[in-house]
Amino acid sequence: MTDFFRWDGGDLILFCHLQPAAKTNGFAGLHGDRLKIRLRAPALEGRANAALIDFLSEAFAVSKVDIELESGSQSRQKRVRIKSPERLPELAGLSRLDP
Repeated sequence: MTDFFRWDGGDLILFCHLQPAAKTNGFAGLHGDRLKIRLRAPALEGRANAALIDFLSEAFAVSKVDIELESGSQSRQKRVRIKSPERLPELAGLSRLDP
């Protein structure tokens, strides 16, 4: 098992570390045992959380309602459930997330 993700049936659970207010949106490798994600949105009034859902929705080809923030709504450390991802992106040179 890779530390930054696990499969729960057909759902993908990602363990993320966010960097809000970055220059660009994107996957940025690992931060400890979590996947680092850079977001342009600031960490104010839920903007970074909304941007994370938008970013992951596009990256994994699912609708926004198929992404659930399970923990860490007020933290940079988050656990996110992606329901039945349609696409598995290459993550900053990391191995694919094949189940």
